[in-house]
Amino acid sequence: MKAIITDLDRTLLRTDKTISEYTLAIMRKCHDRGIAIMAATARPDRSILQYQKQICFDAITTLNGARVILPNAVLENGVSHLSGQHILSKLVIMPDTLISVETSDGIYSNVEIPEWESTCYNGFPDLPTQGTLYKILVSGKSDTLYCQVESILPDDTYYTVANGNLVQIMSKNATKWKGICAILEALKISKAETVYFGDDNDDIEPLQMCGAGVAVSNAIAAVISEADYIAGSNDEDGVARFIEANILSH
Repeated sequence: MKAIITDLDRTLLRTDKTISEYTLAIMRKCHDRGIAIMAATARPDRSILQYQKQICFDAITTLNGARVILPNAVLENGVSHLSGQHILSKLVIMPDTLISVETSDGIYSNVEIPEWESTCYNGFPDLPTQGTLYKILVSGKSDTLYCQVESILPDDTYYTVANGNLVQIMSKNATKWKGICAILEALKISKAETVYFGDDNDDIEPLQMCGAGVAVSNAIAAVISEADYIAGSNDEDGVARFIEANILSH
């Protein structure tokens, strides 16, 4: 394998959002062997800076592929403002719905979300900025939220579900796999030479398409069923232990 690509939350990161010294040591060994290390995450750039400093990823696909950071370029695949305003106009009339938009100028939410350090914005459905609209995030108490979201999406967008209840709406040009394809092309590495680690719905396509797809044992059932291999959990340093046993040992 010439490349390792890993999701972050609930995969490479422990539940407390840290990376163990053991995992960092294994990643350094990969760099020393000339193996490229990339991340594929739903997180925005600003929330992965500490991990980039620790691991020095060769490339990163962020925001589920809405922003791809290559060695010498940055690619952006945002939702059109027209589609974004259409979606928001439908979401704001749904009761008890938490709405956020991730943009190139930061994240804005209709309620305060300290964990995300979002800016509180009460102007939806108008967009809070003219910057790139990377994704719209929706959650709520309604059992029919997914069906409601699906019914309002324009043809140039799609949605996925993370952490069991967070709906993420993005451009159809923004997927983890498309971001990974751009990364592999830039680094001139084939998908057959790549191992992918993941745990959630957005990781299924990369798991299927890369040379080896590895699910951590705490992954959702749909991911485990599609994986070629099962590693230990994120809190057991499953990614690093799999790499040491199956890649660095050869």
